Amino acid sequence: MNSISRRAWLSWGGATLLSWLGGCASYPPGSALNSDAAQALSRAAAPTRPPPLPAPLPPLPPLFDDLERRTFEFFWTTANPRNGMVPDRWPRHAAASIAAIGFGLSAVIVGVDRGYIGREQAAARTLATLRFLRDAPQGPQARGTSGHRGFFYHFLDMTTGLRADRSELSTVDTALLLAGVLHAQVYFDGAQADEAEIRAAAETIYGRVDWRWAQVRDGHISMGWTPEHGAIRHEWEGYNEAMLVVLLALGSPTHAVEARAWDAWCETYDEQWGRFMGYEFLNFAPLFGHQYSHTWIDFRGIQDAAMRAHGSDYFENSRRATYAQRAYAIANPKAWVGYGADVWGLTACDGPVTKFVADRLGRERGFLDYSARGAGLHHTADDGTIAPTAALGSLPFAPEIVIPAALEMHRRYGHVIYGRYGFVDAFNPSFVARDVKLSWGHVEGDFGWVANDYLGIDQGPILLMMGNYRNERVWSDMRRCMALQRGLKRAGFSGGWLAQTT
Repeated sequence: MNSISRRAWLSWGGATLLSWLGGCASYPPGSALNSDAAQALSRAAAPTRPPPLPAPLPPLPPLFDDLERRTFEFFWTTANPRNGMVPDRWPRHAAASIAAIGFGLSAVIVGVDRGYIGREQAAARTLATLRFLRDAPQGPQARGTSGHRGFFYHFLDMTTGLRADRSELSTVDTALLLAGVLHAQVYFDGAQADEAEIRAAAETIYGRVDWRWAQVRDGHISMGWTPEHGAIRHEWEGYNEAMLVVLLALGSPTHAVEARAWDAWCETYDEQWGRFMGYEFLNFAPLFGHQYSHTWIDFRGIQDAAMRAHGSDYFENSRRATYAQRAYAIANPKAWVGYGADVWGLTACDGPVTKFVADRLGRERGFLDYSARGAGLHHTADDGTIAPTAALGSLPFAPEIVIPAALEMHRRYGHVIYGRYGFVDAFNPSFVARDVKLSWGHVEGDFGWVANDYLGIDQGPILLMMGNYRNERVWSDMRRCMALQRGLKRAGFSGGWLAQTT
């Protein structure tokens, strides 16, 4: 399975994939695919909750200045400046990821805010991107198009911008793309001709997405569609990274879904609420599910019916999920090398290999390649692979534990995991096998396995969440997005900053 089809398969599977990873009873107790030890540990943990956010928030140390600039450079220098295509991964040759393009559109705004580029440069890159997205061919045919019904294929050719391989028309990746498009629309609010065209193009791109066409069952929105097989048989149900899908579908000025779509999204919440590692929250095992929608939406103090019933909000929920992952790493039920209070973070990322091999201590262990790693109430997929984006994407939620984690990972492993564009995608100090064919990355001396690549969808949360932490760069812009306001209000959100909008 090549990188494109593997990533598409992961996107299609969602919670189904996590269930498979966490519940394969046929695998041995030491395997990454067996969660018995983690669940027993969770049940034994004493109930607690994270302390309040520190006030004032701790300042970012100099490492973050360097990391922010390097991560920005990923989006600025690897993108195709003629059409705005951002590669799914680098330096491995890869197609563009439409989700990475969405992160990239917001990344150029963070770049202006930090003084890396000028506003005119950012506007030019943004306009080139939006012109391409606006004018790219759409239609039901399998070849020669970039999308259909306003949605875009998960992967596009870096040069032509047309569908790459047999990737799916992805609703969640389109939503992440649209978040960047809408961010550009509200940020570039000047009277200049280029900024006016940015706003108009953004309105066209968002307005033509036919969300109703993507609904396939009882208000649920399908994960996607292909010309070869039609609608993917899985739909989006909460709670995971696709919160943004439903909110943008509710906020559409042209093809909005009915308000009951949010009720359909929330149907599985009762199953996902619970206590993990002592923390009570709405569970989703990989941390990207607690980060992606939050990158653009400030959930502090705004609540829907589900969060009001639990006296919480989605920001606090992500804070608890972050603390629970750190607690899991401290407990380290699978006894992986390096885990601890300042080395933690499980999310979807690259990994060494799909194979059972001996680890550093000679134990037969199961390892994964690109997979949705995570630890939670019902699912645990943990093979000793740490993804720096897992912790860094949670910076605004829990800076008091994220900042020390970034510093320690850099101090301990920076010589092999920190490079041209900041932290590489992932690393695994437990993996030492040299007699197997690696799926990704390489074995680095006696250290363990290190990813070769940077992934756009993992670089994005690092950069944008640093912008939100410093001065609410993305959040403050998106609070002015009328489509997002409409979607939140139709979903039943109220309070906080949303109460001040009209």
